Amino acid sequence: MFSRKRTGLAAAAILTASLFCSSAALAKDFVVGLSWDTKDTLVQAWEDYFQSESVTMGDAAGVHFKWIINVANNDPAQQASNIEDLINQGVDVIVARAKDGTAIGASIRAAKAADIPFVTFDRESSTIKPTAHVGADSYAHAKLAATALVDDLKKHDAKAKCVELLGSQVDTNAVNFSKAWNDVTKDSGVVENLMQVPTEWNPELFLSGTTNAFKAHPEANCLFVASDFALSAVKSALDKIGRWKPQGDPNHVWIASVGLMPSAVKAMEGGYLDDSALWDTYGHARELDRVLIAIAKGEDPGCGDKGCLVNGRIGTPATINSMDNIWSKKYNDQ
Repeated sequence: MFSRKRTGLAAAAILTASLFCSSAALAKDFVVGLSWDTKDTLVQAWEDYFQSESVTMGDAAGVHFKWIINVANNDPAQQASNIEDLINQGVDVIVARAKDGTAIGASIRAAKAADIPFVTFDRESSTIKPTAHVGADSYAHAKLAATALVDDLKKHDAKAKCVELLGSQVDTNAVNFSKAWNDVTKDSGVVENLMQVPTEWNPELFLSGTTNAFKAHPEANCLFVASDFALSAVKSALDKIGRWKPQGDPNHVWIASVGLMPSAVKAMEGGYLDDSALWDTYGHARELDRVLIAIAKGEDPGCGDKGCLVNGRIGTPATINSMDNIWSKKYNDQ
C-alpha cells in the first residue's frame, strides 16, 4: 500500500506530465499549405499580414503556425499540381486563392480524401464546398461602390453613360461585382449602361477595352472598373483621348471601382477616381487566422453558408486622406 504522501506525489507527477504533454501538443507546428494563384502587390500584402498576425493571434491562442507557400503563376493546372504537393507533404490545412472557381473543386475533393481541411480564400469554389471560405463580401463591396457613384451623380445633378470593365468570369468575385453594379444602377435614374468589356484581369485588355469602348461610344462619360489594380491602363487609354481629367473638369469621366489599390490611391487623391470600395487585406488576414486557429483546435469557425466575410469601406477624394489601415498606402506597385 502507498502512503498518503507517496500517493499525493504520484498524483502530482501525473498531473505535471499531463500538463507537459498538453503544452507540447499545443507547441507543435500547425502547418498551413498556402496556394496562391499569382503573386502581385495585393497578394504580397495578404501574405505579409497572414504571417505577422498568425504570430500575434497564434501565440495568444497557443497555436504555432508554420507556412508552406507556393504560387501557380495564373495556371489552374499548376495550382492543382501545387496543391497535390501540399497534400503529399501532409500539411495540417490547405488555404487556396483559386485561379479558377470551378477547377479548384477537384483539389478540395482530393484534400478531403486525405482528411486535410481546405479553406478557400478571397475566391469561392463554384462546385465543391470547402471546410470554410474566408474573404470579402464581393457583392456588398460593389454595391457600396455603385451606390456611392449614384449618390454622387445625384448630388451633382449629373447623368452617366457607363462602360463596365468586367473581371474574369471564372472568378466568383468578378461575377458578384457585375451583378451588384447592375442591380444598383439599372433603376437609379442617373446611370445608363452602354456596354460590358471582358478583361480576364489582363491589364492589356483593360487598355484596349477602354480604348475600343470609347471609340464605339464617344458619348460615354463613366466607367465601372471591377478591380482598379489595372487603373494605370485605364488612365493611359483616357489620357490619349483627353478624358483623364479630375472631377469638376467638363471632360471628367466618372469612375467607380473595387479595390483601392496603390495606383488607385494616387488617382483618388488627384480627384480622378470618384469612389472605390477598399479590399481590406488586414481584416481578411485576421479573419483567416481566426478561422485557422479554430480549425487547429478542432472548433467550428462559425462561417455560415456564405463563409466568413469581411466588409469593405468606401474611399472618395474627400475621405482618402483620413481613412486608416489602407494597405495600399504602404505597398508600392510591383
